[in-house]
Amino acid sequence: MSIKLPIDIRAIKGFLAAHEGEALYHLAAEASGLGPCLEVGSYCGKSTVYLATACKLTDNVVFAVDHHRGSEEHQPGEEYHDPDLFDERAQLMDSFRNFRANIRTAELEDWVVPIVAPSAIAARHWNTPLGLVFIDGGHSLEAAMTDYRSWSRHIVPGGYLAIHDIFPDPADGGQAPYDIYKLALASAQFELVETVDTLGILRRI
Repeated sequence: MSIKLPIDIRAIKGFLAAHEGEALYHLAAEASGLGPCLEVGSYCGKSTVYLATACKLTDNVVFAVDHHRGSEEHQPGEEYHDPDLFDERAQLMDSFRNFRANIRTAELEDWVVPIVAPSAIAARHWNTPLGLVFIDGGHSLEAAMTDYRSWSRHIVPGGYLAIHDIFPDPADGGQAPYDIYKLALASAQFELVETVDTLGILRRI
């Protein structure tokens, strides 16, 4: 089902397919009734807009966790490097300015809480129960495992865990997101709801 977003989502840099974003929107619309939503890996805010637009329906918020220095694949010389997001002065990637501008343009600032920090540091003293955790951060095994271990334990019973870029076939993409997806299912704490392209959606039992 088509949804109405407050911004042209095609204008936001990112790697989330439209039907994956719409699935996130519908998921967040339900999950935000259970608690706030949280995403790991906001980049320029494409997924954040889907999530926050849904959270607005229940006057809840999405915590957007990202250090905004780019994952491994975003660094200079790597496949997904975007020179427009490279801060020449600091000689570092910086997607936060672009992220903040997109959230402001979408008029969603009252429903988005940016947390500009590495995932593990942001989670260190976290105590807020969450209705949804969306993991789309770094794709190394260490980064994906850190995100899963840091945040999945805060999901309330009946809440949701969504993991992006699941590729069962190694020829199609990196395996770290698929590894934590399998780990979640094997834990007996989560059950599979559905998959939408590369987006896996699980429910906390």
